Amino acid sequence: MNIFDLSFSELEAALIELGQPKYRAKQIWQNLYVNLVGSFDDMTSLPKRLRETLAERFKFGTLQELISLNSSDKSTTKNLFQLQDGQQIETVLMTYDKRRTVCFSTQAGCAMGCVFCATGQMGFERNLTVGEIVEQVLWFARQLKAKEDRLTNLVVMGMGEPFHNYDNTMAALDRLMDDNGYNFGARRITLSTVGLIPAIERFTAENRRVNLAVSLHAATDDLRTELVPINKRYPIADLIASCRNYVEQSGRRITFELALIAKENDTPDQAHALGKLLKGLLCHVNVIPLNPTTDYAGEKSNRERVDEFKRTLENYGVSCTIRMRRGIDINAGCGQLRKTAEIPVLKL
Repeated sequence: MNIFDLSFSELEAALIELGQPKYRAKQIWQNLYVNLVGSFDDMTSLPKRLRETLAERFKFGTLQELISLNSSDKSTTKNLFQLQDGQQIETVLMTYDKRRTVCFSTQAGCAMGCVFCATGQMGFERNLTVGEIVEQVLWFARQLKAKEDRLTNLVVMGMGEPFHNYDNTMAALDRLMDDNGYNFGARRITLSTVGLIPAIERFTAENRRVNLAVSLHAATDDLRTELVPINKRYPIADLIASCRNYVEQSGRRITFELALIAKENDTPDQAHALGKLLKGLLCHVNVIPLNPTTDYAGEKSNRERVDEFKRTLENYGVSCTIRMRRGIDINAGCGQLRKTAEIPVLKL
């Protein structure tokens, strides 16, 4: 069993079963999530025999690093991990400005089928466990700690749809935010969903303090359904109503994300439609020119069209930021993550 799959109460129960006092669970928990040790042997606050027992009983994580790639500007690192059953996932560390951000996965593959997304193009394999999700963050947290640095932000925007794996994703976030563990602040975590309305409503009802982002990508149903097939089940009007309810109930700003595709969703008509759709809503729009993938022929918007799109939204009173394309030389940009032991580097 992967020790990172255990909750604190489950760890306590396992130790009692091993004939150990309950306080050992707190020591182990602190070693895992506060001290960020890299193995059972590193838990020097524990007796040697207990460390040996733990190594016999549990796996210290199940991620196997297959490939690690660095972008040419050294600001982005992408790791390909193999899981215990042979599935593969990708996780990205971004270290630009003063931010240290991990973009982590919640599924191997994705069932949402967004046509421009490399993960969507590969299809769905399975949900990740709580431990597999948490491990991705801790992997890079340990690396940064060795350099006397630390993570500043987490984004649940890797492979998969987080709300399609709701229970495990939320349990992983709770684990990472645990006051007695890694203690990462909710306001520095952003979760991105393609727009699964029942999950958004559950997220709202549970009063989650994690930032919410919705991958919108189009302002009209016909185009969004073409780009994001789940829109057929959860059309824009219903989705925006759910988002408005989230803002009203939480008092928090919501983010919308658009990958701008030349002459598709970057048109003046789309910009005006989006402005009208979001006018008056406490929200922010992030736009980014499309990142290339092997199985989608669409091209990125040029700077002039992106700037005009932004100006149009701002004329409706909608806040908008143009995001920089980072890590695309190693296929680590938004929408580029996929499992493959041979990662082709796309020519830009």
